[in-house]
Amino acid sequence: MHPTGLLRHLGTLALALGLISVGTATGSAQELAKPPLRILVGFTAGGTTDQAARLLANQLKDSLGRSVVVDNKPGASGRIAAMALKNAAPDATTIMLAPMVVTVLAPMVWSHLDYDPGRDFAPVAHVANYAMALAVNVDIPVRNLSEFVVWAKASPGRANYGVSALGSLPHLFGVIVGQATGMPWVAVPYRGSAPLEADLVGGQIAAAIDALSNLIELHRAGKIRIIATSGAQRSTLLPNVLTFREQGLAKIEGTGWIAMYAAAGTPKSAIDEISTAINGALRTPRVREQLIHLGYEPMPTTADELKAISATEAARWGPIIKTVGFSAD
Repeated sequence: MHPTGLLRHLGTLALALGLISVGTATGSAQELAKPPLRILVGFTAGGTTDQAARLLANQLKDSLGRSVVVDNKPGASGRIAAMALKNAAPDATTIMLAPMVVTVLAPMVWSHLDYDPGRDFAPVAHVANYAMALAVNVDIPVRNLSEFVVWAKASPGRANYGVSALGSLPHLFGVIVGQATGMPWVAVPYRGSAPLEADLVGGQIAAAIDALSNLIELHRAGKIRIIATSGAQRSTLLPNVLTFREQGLAKIEGTGWIAMYAAAGTPKSAIDEISTAINGALRTPRVREQLIHLGYEPMPTTADELKAISATEAARWGPIIKTVGFSAD
C-alpha cells in the first residue's frame, strides 16, 4: 500500500476506534447517570424466585440503561422484603418480586401485619404463574394421590407434609386436600424451601406441597416423586403426572404467581417504564425459555391488569381461608 494510502487507512481506523470508545463511554455514562435499580426478593439466593429475579435483572439492565441488582432479604415468608419495600423511597430505585402470598394472602392470614399491600405498594407487572405440586419421598410406595391417601390412612402419624411457611399457598392447598380426602395429615412448617426439600429427600418427612418450580429439578433427578399438580391442565414439564382435578379433587385447582411491585407513591411514568421493560424481558425467547424450564409460565401484564388479578385472587381465597378457619397468628 502507498504510504499516503496507509496513513489514510490508519486515520480512518483511529477515527472508528475513537467513535467506538466514545459510544462505550457514553453508554457507561448514561448507565452511571441513572441510579441502580434494586430488586428485593424475600427468599434465599438460589431459589426459583431468586433465579427469576436474576433473569429479569440481566435483561432489564440493557433495556433500562441502568445497573440492576438483586437484594435478598429472606425470612418471615417474604414479609421482611415487604417491609423493606414499604420503607423504601418512592423514587423508582427499589422494586420487589414477590409471590401472591406476600401481597394477597398475608392480610387474610395475619391479623397483625406490619404493611398494607393496597396502601404501601404500587403494582408494576405480573411476571409468571406456577402450579403447586404434591411430592413424596421416593421410599413411600405410592404413584398417585389415591395410593397416597390409602397409605396415609394406614400410617397414622407418618403422613405429615412439609410446607415452606404456615399461611402460604402450599399450606392452604394442603389443608383443602386433607379436608377433601379425610387424610390425617398435619403441616410441618420450614424456614423456606431449601430445608424442606432436604428433609423430603432425606425421608424426615413423607410428603411436601410446594411450588412446582421448587420441586421439579429434584423430581427430574429421581430424588423425590411428584404425584399431583394443581393446574387446570397437566404441566407441560410433567405430562405423565395427573392434576388433582384429574384424580378426583375438582376443587383443588389453581396456580400461584409472582409479580413486581414498587413503593406506593412512585411516579406512574417510572412504573410504566419498568413495567414495559419487564414485559419486554418476558417476551425475550431466552428469558421465557429459562423461566419455563424453572417451572414458571411467563405472564406479562400492565400494572392495572396486575391490580385486577390481585382483586380476583383475594375474592377467591378469602372465603376459602374463612372456611378452613386458618390464622397464622
